[in-house]
Amino acid sequence: MNWLLVIVGAAVGAPLRYLTDRTVQSRHDTVFPWGTFTANVAGCLTLGLITGGVVAGGVDSHVQLLLGTGLCGALSTYSTLSYETLRLTEEGARFFAAANAAASIVAGLGAAFTGAALAQSIWA
Repeated sequence: MNWLLVIVGAAVGAPLRYLTDRTVQSRHDTVFPWGTFTANVAGCLTLGLITGGVVAGGVDSHVQLLLGTGLCGALSTYSTLSYETLRLTEEGARFFAAANAAASIVAGLGAAFTGAALAQSIWA
C-alpha cells in the first residue's frame, strides 16, 4: 500500500514540476533556470512543512509518503539542478552557474527550515 501512495504522489508531482518550470521560465528572459529553482524551493518548503507536521504529530505518516516522498520527490529534482548548472558552465555563464548552485542550496535549506518551523507553530 505504501508504494501506491508514493506512485500517486509522483504522478502529480512530475507534471506539476514540468508545468511550474515552463510557466515560470516563460516569464523570464534570462539563462538562469528560474523554473527549476522555483520548483525545487517549493518542494523544499512543502517537504519541510510535511516533515515538521509528522514530527509534531499533526500529519499522518501516510501523508508524508504521498506528499513528501511522492509529490515532493517528483516536484523537486537535484539532477536537473546539476544538469542546468553544468550547462551554464559549458556555455560560459559561470556567474549564473555559481549563482544557481549557491542560491538553490541556500534557498532550498531555508525553505525546508521555514516549512518545518511553520509546521511546529501550527501543530505543536
